[in-house]
Amino acid sequence: MLCIGHRGAMGYEPENTLLSIAKALTLGVDWIEIDVHNVEDNLIVFHDRLLSRTTNGTGYIGDYSFADLRSLDAGKGQQIPTLAEVFDTVDRRCGINIELKGSNTAGLVINLIQEYINRGWQYDDFLVSSFNHYELKQVKDTCPQIAIGSLIYGLPLNYLEIATELNAVAIIPSLDYVTKNLVKNIQNRGFKIFVYTVNETEEINAMKLLNVDGIFSNYPDRVLRAIATEDF
Repeated sequence: MLCIGHRGAMGYEPENTLLSIAKALTLGVDWIEIDVHNVEDNLIVFHDRLLSRTTNGTGYIGDYSFADLRSLDAGKGQQIPTLAEVFDTVDRRCGINIELKGSNTAGLVINLIQEYINRGWQYDDFLVSSFNHYELKQVKDTCPQIAIGSLIYGLPLNYLEIATELNAVAIIPSLDYVTKNLVKNIQNRGFKIFVYTVNETEEINAMKLLNVDGIFSNYPDRVLRAIATEDF
């Protein structure tokens, strides 16, 4: 079971910041997950459309210039990072799951991944996911080597067909909807199942018992302890 640090290690440090990512690396995650928006053709690592929850700014990301966004405090004096800065911080020490959060992100993400491939990274270092399956299709059509994760909320009737059409490697459902049958259905069709967001020890242990392939957690150390434990 893979341990995927959610927005770095956001249970301990401000989410989607280099500090949070460094914390996740220190804890020993297999992967980190971060979110990207396109602002003036720059990929910034940020989750919400609104700024107020995680920065000292107000209003919407789309109302700010890239330079203005970079001047905000994203927590503990941290700057909103660019995706390239995240890549450089990780430096192939774990995998990177890039969630396409904003619109028109696919093309920029493809280009940046290919730039780092040319520097010696591998396609296996990356997973691109999104609830926006049109953006995912663009990624797959443009660069089939990039692995795709199909994010879902709830249980769409055609979630297996969508993942097949996208040629995804993984389906990523919410913890709220994970059952033994769901895990079996996904894995029997040849997909991995990664579950978000699993924070409590009892939930982590339950996912381990269901034999899911990976879980996203704000507290990666809890996941790593569960993985290392044979009995509960």
